[in-house]
Amino acid sequence: MYKAIIHITLKESVLDPQGSAVKQSLHSLEYGEVQDVRIGKFMELELDEQDEQKAQARVTEMCEKLLANTVIEDYTFKLEKK
Repeated sequence: MYKAIIHITLKESVLDPQGSAVKQSLHSLEYGEVQDVRIGKFMELELDEQDEQKAQARVTEMCEKLLANTVIEDYTFKLEKK
C-alpha cells in the first residue's frame, strides 16, 4: 500500500489572480516582505498497490486525466510506503 502526496500548481506562465489577491492582503497587513504568492492544491491518495512502479504509473494517469489541468497546471507527487 502507498500514499501519494500530490501538489498541483499553476504553471509559471499562467496568471494567478487568487495569489495576487492574497499578496495584496498580506501587504495591507504590513507583510511587505512577501514578494509573490501562488495558490495551488494539495491532496493525499491511498493506493492499494504493492508495486511502486505501478503506483507511480497510476498516480501519473490520475493526475493527467483528472486531478490536474495540464494545460495550465503542473503537478508533482511523491509516494510513501504504508
